[in-house]
Amino acid sequence: MDKIAITPKGLKLLIIGFLVMVAGYVLMIGGGSKDPAVFNNAMFDFRRLVAAPLVIICGVVIDLIAIMKRDPNAGNEDRKQ
Repeated sequence: MDKIAITPKGLKLLIIGFLVMVAGYVLMIGGGSKDPAVFNNAMFDFRRLVAAPLVIICGVVIDLIAIMKRDPNAGNEDRKQ
């Protein structure tokens, strides 16, 4: 009984979801100002307020699918014995 709970396909999906979330956080980088007395509107653009959170949510959904997806052959080993 040295079986792991997640399948190799699920593990690949988990890694892909993690990389998608990292890409979302990379999209949020930047927009600051070197001078704290100067306001920079670049931190409120579409990429940081809309695109990056949507990419992160997509990564979370991919991870949830990878974790919750069942292997269709998972219960068949017990029936064969």
